[in-house]
Amino acid sequence: QVQLVESGGGLVQAGGSLRLSCTASGSIFSIYDMGWFRQTPGKQRELVATITRFGGTYYADSVKGRFTISRDNAKSTVFLQMNSLKPEDTAVYYCRGPLGVNGYWGQGTQVTVSS
Repeated sequence: QVQLVESGGGLVQAGGSLRLSCTASGSIFSIYDMGWFRQTPGKQRELVATITRFGGTYYADSVKGRFTISRDNAKSTVFLQMNSLKPEDTAVYYCRGPLGVNGYWGQGTQVTVSS
């Protein structure tokens, strides 16, 4: 059983920054590809960024150049550094790992960006 716990969400003004963390327990974290997703009411959950076990990264076009995903395998944690935040980044952010049909979701953390 894998547990993922997110933290770091909150309220920030447009142009500000937040850093999300997702810590995994009960698994061999270092072998997992991990990802961050987000969801707003009435919309499907969308992919934000992924990082492979080798450190390769992928970003959605909407966040490219503003968000950075990273990982610390020693701490079983994946991070999402979010800079130059916009009101449209407001959502509940979820981490997932491993990626794929047998992955697990965290409980989510709310990010609200005010204009």
